[in-house]
Amino acid sequence: MSTERPLPRIDGSVRRVVVVGASLAGLRAAEALRDSGFDGRLTLVGEEPEFPYDRPPLSKQVLLGEAAAHDTGLPARRPVDAEWRLGVRAAGVDPLHRQVLLADGGRLPYDRLLIATGTRARPWPVAEEAALDGVLTLRTAGDAAGLVARLDAGPRRVLVIGAGFTGSEIASACRERGLDVTVVERGPAPLVGALGGVLGTFAAEVQRAHGVDLRCGVTVTALEGSRGRLSGARLSDGSRVTADVAVVCLGAVRNTEWLDGSGLAAGPRGVACDAGCRAFDIYGIVTDDVFVAGDVARFPHPLFGYQMLSLEHWGNAVAQAEVAAHNMVSPGPRRRPHLTVPAFWSAQFGLNIKSVGVPTYSDRVVIAQGSPEEGRMVAVYGYRGRVTAAVAVNRAKWLEHYLRMIETAAPFPPPPDAADRRGDPLPVPSDVPDPRLLSHGPTVALTGHHPDRHITVVRAD
Repeated sequence: MSTERPLPRIDGSVRRVVVVGASLAGLRAAEALRDSGFDGRLTLVGEEPEFPYDRPPLSKQVLLGEAAAHDTGLPARRPVDAEWRLGVRAAGVDPLHRQVLLADGGRLPYDRLLIATGTRARPWPVAEEAALDGVLTLRTAGDAAGLVARLDAGPRRVLVIGAGFTGSEIASACRERGLDVTVVERGPAPLVGALGGVLGTFAAEVQRAHGVDLRCGVTVTALEGSRGRLSGARLSDGSRVTADVAVVCLGAVRNTEWLDGSGLAAGPRGVACDAGCRAFDIYGIVTDDVFVAGDVARFPHPLFGYQMLSLEHWGNAVAQAEVAAHNMVSPGPRRRPHLTVPAFWSAQFGLNIKSVGVPTYSDRVVIAQGSPEEGRMVAVYGYRGRVTAAVAVNRAKWLEHYLRMIETAAPFPPPPDAADRRGDPLPVPSDVPDPRLLSHGPTVALTGHHPDRHITVVRAD
């Protein structure tokens, strides 16, 4: 008869949990903590004054007038019995005393800390030009409400700077509203940073077919104004665009500055953590009381060469938050890794684009079903002879099939009898560009194995 005592379900020594970041990842982590049986003190800190809301509709339904910007609140799955500190900015972490420092001078003690501070929109880099009336970004509900008001006023032309997913969705909404829109993209095509050259070329053709004035391979060198209002922009090819509204879509900035001096491996690429969401310090040592989840996290994934991934995806924020919450209050042997395959979607120009895997982690791509000509297809990506991603355009039913292929490291290209194949069976280079050649960042960033901050070890004689 065994006398071994069963492992407790949760770690009873954890009585105080602080979550910094009161958006999607923060909310889902709080719910998962309560679901796990954690009944201690739970505090959520959020810089925005609003309760958590859904961001994807801001560039889709909200811009089309199908929903109000401030009616996109995230439904709570269950009561979380938490203290909400909204409209308060976190200013630092004292790891020695296990305290979160607040900008209002307050201090929050913790046994476990979850960093879920996400990202913010990258602003136009010239402050005087960014301050012109009519120059906007889109990240928050307030941003969306402001942009909707501008579009409702009927501008003569909207300038979109950057043709990633956000920029392309804004351009789509403008055209659906009947507004003239110019899109300027430093790279060779829209969406190329996320999907590579083949689908980027397809996206360019779609935008132009819908009346978008698409300018690729050029940059905006200056935003111009008169009496404090935007009047247009000068481009690197010497041309000029007249516009009343400019939406800056230059990618995201990860909210890590507040962690300066904390000793964590935090920098412009995010906060580095292990597969169990435990943060690394600047020496590469994993912590046991600080966890990371959502857009701000950098984590290794075995399916993608253990590269450190940074994901700006709704589904990843939910899945990673739930893993982090479980591991925060679980004894070591009960902890689990975050191994969810990345997935995202976009609706633009009448297209439903869905992806699984990491298209940028590829060297070849094949059109497995359909074709660009019919506007319905599945592109399958491979790296060094195995399947790493699939992107469906108006053909999402096949993604579950390719998800299994990604999870099992199936050979690339997929065999002709793997699905209802009518595409071009010959793989071609995926043409994933250097992110430095884009005016927007990819939604999945392969960020290497090293922490952002380098250190120097000084030895006393």
